[in-house]
Amino acid sequence: MQCYTRCKMSAITLKLPDGLAERLRKHEDRLPEILELGLRELTAEGQSRFDGAAEVLEFLASLPDPEEILKLRPSERFAGRVEHLLEKNRANKLNPEEEEEWENYQFLEHLVRMAKANASLKLGLKPSNNA
Repeated sequence: MQCYTRCKMSAITLKLPDGLAERLRKHEDRLPEILELGLRELTAEGQSRFDGAAEVLEFLASLPDPEEILKLRPSERFAGRVEHLLEKNRANKLNPEEEEEWENYQFLEHLVRMAKANASLKLGLKPSNNA
């Protein structure tokens, strides 16, 4: 990840819908990270090598019920691509593009795990280690 606390920062003014502004206020200390992630997703939209990410993020952005989040599973194609990259990563054979793709998938997995842990807590369940 990038430097978000010790680096030189620039001030900008944004015009946002009230609802979005309210949601962002709750995460004000993480705004640079949130913007970085959003920009990564915009960049990824044009790249077929990050298939599945937009679908997962759109699902999470729809604010699904906790039960729906816990049912979230990767498609066979998505899981197959991740498995392929995992094998290449274990053998230290990822090219630079695959390395970036692998890092994106790792971060996406992190987001899904966080969403599932939060959903489990909302339902009074013990969070599992399975994504």
